Amino acid sequence: MPQTIITVDAFTDRPFAGNPAAVCVMDGPADEAWMQRVAAEMNLSETAFLHPRDDGWSLRWFTPAVEVALCGHATLASAHVLWQDGRLTPDAVARFHTRSGLLTAARDGDWITLDFPAKPEEQAPAPDGLEQALGTRIVYAGRSVFDWLVEVESEEVVHGLAPDLTLLGNVEARGVIVTARAAGGEHDFVSRFFAPRVGVPEDPVTGSAHCVLAPFWAARLGRDTLTGFQASRRGGVVKVRVAGDRVMLGGQAVTVVRGELV
Repeated sequence: MPQTIITVDAFTDRPFAGNPAAVCVMDGPADEAWMQRVAAEMNLSETAFLHPRDDGWSLRWFTPAVEVALCGHATLASAHVLWQDGRLTPDAVARFHTRSGLLTAARDGDWITLDFPAKPEEQAPAPDGLEQALGTRIVYAGRSVFDWLVEVESEEVVHGLAPDLTLLGNVEARGVIVTARAAGGEHDFVSRFFAPRVGVPEDPVTGSAHCVLAPFWAARLGRDTLTGFQASRRGGVVKVRVAGDRVMLGGQAVTVVRGELV
């Protein structure tokens, strides 16, 4: 039987913005090699595969090159599809069993809130070649379990980055988060995320990166509730709230494509 696959733009309220994820809701587990081939075919930063289990849903995420342990935007997209297609009632909490433990999503009107683990960084010397790869001065560097976080001088610098992705791919981490305090307006901080090492040159909007960014900026700005803007070409807004060792990630999502794998 053909397998339905849906493309959802996450962390945005309009089509063709935010971060697109493919979502494949299956009846049961699938072959890992098949899932990786589908993800490569979709050629989006993440493809989510989920199937029901007794107390929720099993969820896995694949880039075009590898399986990853945590992904925010594809989880947001998955929850959106479950509610949109009537697989969950509007007031139900989506429960996802993942390589990062149990993750949940709750709906509040047009917004979805994800309950994710905080992934705070620890200050560390920037690895050799990172400043050269980014092409700008590093103000602060820290290492989280998955990524490097780099603070640069200003929001203007974040917007203007044109890193050498070949050099950046030599950095031993899933990816590099580049951030700065917002210059003003409705956002508290801005960021971009580069992960050429796992097949994602620049991710449009990265929920899991905000598991690092939220505690980082909460400590510096003295507030637990913040709004981040990921300044990629597509752009996207992520509302964050730090709650102990958890981070609540708020975003919206829009379905743009519905098709079949034959």
